[in-house]
Amino acid sequence: MRPIAIAGVLLLAATLLFGGDSVQARSPLALERPSLLSNKAVGAAMLAVTRAGNRLVAVGERGIVLLSDDSGLSWRQVVTPVRASLTTVTFVGEQKGWAAGHLGVILHTEDGGESWVKQFDGIQAAALALAAAERRAAAEPDPEKREDLLFSARRLVEDGPDKPFLDLCFLDEQTGFVVGAFNLIFRTTDGGATWKPWQDRVENPMELHFYGIQADRGMLYIAGEQGLLLRSTDGGAHFNALASPYEGSYFGLVADPGGGVVVFGLRGHVYRSGDGGVSWNPVETGIPMSLSAGIRIAGGKVVLLSQTGDLLVSADGGRTFKRLPDGHPVPATDVVQTADGSLVITSLRGIQHVTALGK
Repeated sequence: MRPIAIAGVLLLAATLLFGGDSVQARSPLALERPSLLSNKAVGAAMLAVTRAGNRLVAVGERGIVLLSDDSGLSWRQVVTPVRASLTTVTFVGEQKGWAAGHLGVILHTEDGGESWVKQFDGIQAAALALAAAERRAAAEPDPEKREDLLFSARRLVEDGPDKPFLDLCFLDEQTGFVVGAFNLIFRTTDGGATWKPWQDRVENPMELHFYGIQADRGMLYIAGEQGLLLRSTDGGAHFNALASPYEGSYFGLVADPGGGVVVFGLRGHVYRSGDGGVSWNPVETGIPMSLSAGIRIAGGKVVLLSQTGDLLVSADGGRTFKRLPDGHPVPATDVVQTADGSLVITSLRGIQHVTALGK
């Protein structure tokens, strides 16, 4: 199995190499046991946060889900059906949401995060990937190509559900994508009731990790390991590789309201495209730390978060960024804007900061 790049540890500390994760949370038993309620949950390693209307929903280690209805000033934990660490969460509207993470788990809520059900896991994912590979191999006359088609899928089954999902993107309440380590990508067209392997629709022959996926203006973009950039112009039916300006890993991307796309990642590297990914321009950030999250906020500003808690803000669509002077020295994982305009940061030390953006 290909080793994980050391530079991705702080981001993937929450995923592939997450040091705070227990052995139990990495075992298949974690798919069968509900999360434990704890008064210390707000200080746990929280890995992602999003809006569900005015509510905030944060997810983290051992299946922890926290809800806030006062812009992040207070939080309460709800039970989930798994103890696998959750690395990503997204909502379509106020009620319907999905969370995904370790062991290939995908959870779903239809009541704003109050209750969750498991829709999918890595065991099911491996079985579906192998079945799809076997169908393609049966139609392949070349024995060598046939074996290549089967190799990765067989390895998924043999390894067990040890590979995490890292990001989710839903186009509406029915159609969505989940991406993860080692070329994992699945699509649903029924709100997650069923998922279909999508690896054969993606131009990723080295089976690099997918770290982020985002839709904008009818196109979908994927950012990943070793400079991997992909784009779909047909609603996600196929993803083709884009020429990348950087060989290091991208940990995410964000689209700006003017039609540009900003990708960010290792060692503070940021690039912007104004033509749908055909060409890219470097953007100076002034920091050497890797960037772990990015969002577009009210007023069209773009905010990036470094893995050490620095906040970078752009008011010109990602062409230039300014670092906010009041940084937060924590191992940061995600950021969201609240209903009152503040920024809430999650980190490997919990949800510790509610930060006013300022003018």
